Amino acid sequence: MEKINLIAYYLPQFHPIQENDEFWGKGFTEWTNVVKAKPLFKGHKQPKVPADLGFYDLRVPESRIAQAELAKSYGISGFSYWHYWFGNDKQVLNRPLQEVHKSGQPDFPFCIAWANQSWTGRWHGLDDKVIIEQLYLGREDDERHFYSILPYLKDKRYISYQGKLLIIIYKPKAHPYLNEFTKHWRSLALENGLGELYFLGLTYENGIIPSGLDGAILQDAYFTHEGNASLDRISKKVTGKKLRDYYNIITKGVKAYTYSSVVEKSNNHDIAGNIFPTILTGWDNTPRSGRNGYVFTRYSPELFRKHLIKVRGQLARNHTGETLCFIKSWNEWAEGNYLEPDQEYGHKFLEVLREVFPKNG
Repeated sequence: MEKINLIAYYLPQFHPIQENDEFWGKGFTEWTNVVKAKPLFKGHKQPKVPADLGFYDLRVPESRIAQAELAKSYGISGFSYWHYWFGNDKQVLNRPLQEVHKSGQPDFPFCIAWANQSWTGRWHGLDDKVIIEQLYLGREDDERHFYSILPYLKDKRYISYQGKLLIIIYKPKAHPYLNEFTKHWRSLALENGLGELYFLGLTYENGIIPSGLDGAILQDAYFTHEGNASLDRISKKVTGKKLRDYYNIITKGVKAYTYSSVVEKSNNHDIAGNIFPTILTGWDNTPRSGRNGYVFTRYSPELFRKHLIKVRGQLARNHTGETLCFIKSWNEWAEGNYLEPDQEYGHKFLEVLREVFPKNG
């Protein structure tokens, strides 16, 4: 491989917006849940407290610049900003990227990942509460959506792959007319002198690329929302239902998985050249969900190194030339899913990343 482009997902929910104020309370940001988190079982490490960057506000240019400088210094190639378009011109959390574009700072590559799902109270035990519904309204709405991001696509910092502008779709299978949608956007890109687009969608099925996409980002055997990692056998004497009951007793109902079991199950198979792996930077969404949450336990820099070595080996076996690898995530603090330094580990996880991917540093 000539170069591995490490692209980290970037959450922009670190500044107040009207929708969150109205539903969660005035001044709500991602930090609101982070700081009130508490340990829910023995050995559960909460709250997670940021170190170098502090409790930043993404309306502040210096915060955005500091994030990019830190990421770049440890070999990350760019950020993939979560982008929210719900239909009928409804957008949220777009201010940070708008200001990055208008100001020209930070001078750090970026692309967008369309988070095409409704905002609900799911992770807070409020499944029936829809905050903002994701709508798919057809050709005219899709065209307005395209022109809303056109300034970003024209930005010299926008990430390309194989000479094509990269666009990620979070839930490709949820889109009712994905093939027509991507075909329409490809046409609009050519009309606007952008050249070709390269569409990727997240998938949990190796080898499956939904029609209309150029490739897929494999979530592999990681546990995320779909719960597709298995419980680690914490006791050889306890099996089956008793194992699950025992595990729930010691974790007091929180669904917990050892990070070692996730690493063991991930990145063991071959992937096609247009399917790209994901680096998972831990998981603990109990700050959002309480006892409805999921936790990777015993997460450590040593196990993270093992995970990264497997990812790099998977890429080496299946990819040649320049390729992509995605990091989930740079700053999902309320999911315990971040690379930014915290009070417990400082830069240790970033240092491991740079050790395993030295050519990127």
